Amino acid sequence: MLPAGSHRFCVAPMMDLTDRHARAFLRVLSRRARLYTEMITTGALIHGDAPRFLRFDPTEHPVAIQLGGSDPADLARCARMAADAGYDEVNLNVGCPSDRVKSGRFGACLMAEPALVADCVAAMAGAVAIPVTVKTRIGIDRDDSAERLYTLVDAVAAAGCRIVIVHARNAWLDGLSPKENREIPPLRYEVVHQLKRDRPDLTIVLNGGLKTLESTAAELAHVDGAMLGREAYYNPWLLGRVDSVLFGEADRCATRTEAVRHFGEFLEREVRGGTPLHAITRHMLGLFQSCPGARNWRRTLSDRVHQAGADISLVAEALAAVREPEAEGALAA
Repeated sequence: MLPAGSHRFCVAPMMDLTDRHARAFLRVLSRRARLYTEMITTGALIHGDAPRFLRFDPTEHPVAIQLGGSDPADLARCARMAADAGYDEVNLNVGCPSDRVKSGRFGACLMAEPALVADCVAAMAGAVAIPVTVKTRIGIDRDDSAERLYTLVDAVAAAGCRIVIVHARNAWLDGLSPKENREIPPLRYEVVHQLKRDRPDLTIVLNGGLKTLESTAAELAHVDGAMLGREAYYNPWLLGRVDSVLFGEADRCATRTEAVRHFGEFLEREVRGGTPLHAITRHMLGLFQSCPGARNWRRTLSDRVHQAGADISLVAEALAAVREPEAEGALAA
């Protein structure tokens, strides 16, 4: 049983972005944000390097794993692996619109097979004690009715899913790239708002198009939680205010500079263990967005990090080249 408000603010699963290094960095910025892995296919876990895919840092909690697949037995097996690894939640992807995902019979195309999705959820819920959740779209292709969404939600709810994350756009499965599918199908928040009114016993989390904490707070008047994706990743300091603005708690770090210093221990440990420095610093590039010296920060951590002999001292050098108004205000106080 999850505590109330457990999904009030979430960072979306994003392919090639929300790996364990990104999640460890985002956790430095917010204690309360719920973090999600990249989508991991059942085939990758069953036939690939499972320990590598499942690895995460203990500081990441609360952290959820997102699975992609459509075979109930395989999903149940992978859910058990995730629970044994210590994840707090297992999420089923019913929203990704890419051709590769569609050809593998998972992602948004599964909205057309609600009975199969329900079977998958039931198998997973029967295999683990942690919550099994679903992330979906409001529909597929140009069908603007909400019937498909309600059919899916009711099916997975009956199978044991009590938390549904809804990207408030249709997935157009023909003719649009994944990037275009994040931008072109119109946002229809009102559909998600109505879903919450019609299914008040379920936890409904809204995803899609949110860019500020102010707009996020406004949506929380209608739904139980909000999930931000690329805005949270490319402008990570947004998370620095999540705890105070959305949870009424003290923020973890007063300044970006303080956040970098807190992250130093993780950086040093990972690099000492053989992780390439650029695999971690690539997730930090947007931290000083709009601050004087931000370009130097990005250039140092993206270009020079590949040079021979580059080590974590490069982060301190990059930090010295940037100036943030918050830090100056803190010093003045």
